[in-house]
Amino acid sequence: MHFLIVSGMSGAGKSRTVATLEDLGFYCVDNLPIALIPQFAEVCFAAAERYERVALVTDVRAGGDFEQLFGSLDSIRDMGCDYSILFLDTDTETLIHRFKETRRKHPLMKKGVGMREAIEEERKMLENVRSRADYVVDTTHLSVAALREHLIQIFTESDPGSLLQVTVQSFGFKYGIPTEADLVFDVRFLPNPYYEISLREHNGTEKCIRDYVFQDGVADELMGHLSGLIDFLLPRYAKEGKSSLVICVGCTGGKHRSVAIAEALTEHINTHGGNASAVHRDYQRG
Repeated sequence: MHFLIVSGMSGAGKSRTVATLEDLGFYCVDNLPIALIPQFAEVCFAAAERYERVALVTDVRAGGDFEQLFGSLDSIRDMGCDYSILFLDTDTETLIHRFKETRRKHPLMKKGVGMREAIEEERKMLENVRSRADYVVDTTHLSVAALREHLIQIFTESDPGSLLQVTVQSFGFKYGIPTEADLVFDVRFLPNPYYEISLREHNGTEKCIRDYVFQDGVADELMGHLSGLIDFLLPRYAKEGKSSLVICVGCTGGKHRSVAIAEALTEHINTHGGNASAVHRDYQRG
């Protein structure tokens, strides 16, 4: 079991970091009091299979002396648990701008203490944590997407694009377009197996339907255009930090043509290094 301690300046991007770490499979806990870290580690050890990688966010909101943090970390190391520290830093001017932009108050601001004073006080409080950090990430000039990509590079050997979960969903227009759709493609122009009595009760996951839909080369031409577009889009969505994408393919009833195309598109994405699954919303309807 590995514990990652996430700390750093307020406004430096810890919330965004937690979102990325969760996508990477970390179990994340925000604002855990320092004194409770050893007890929490014991709970995690009791369910080791569930908590293989844990990220704990601790910062000035927890209060107390940060020297106590290292005592707590020594305790979990004595339990046989490894840990590392990730520290997020940002320059003062950028932090002031971010707080003004979000209209949030710095956690150390109080009567008679201004924003700049609060930030500098926080910097002093966290000085030892920063000096002992295994990873220091300066987010001053990082966009949300760039921060995500940098974290993925640190904590996994995966290509950032492989973390984009793609769902290819078939549906029937007569039942409505799925509300979760990011992209929608209409394939009602393809040959319709519904009008072949022997094929009507089959669905697009079956070879006989796929052969029928792809019989005249139009579906193959469509797949050429669709796969080219998707190959172009996926790495760009991943680069911008998108973690999931829902591609919806529709025909009249959602049983034949849309299912066959959704299956083919899912297969294409997975054979080209993507992470896709097919979902067929309406194929079992009458």
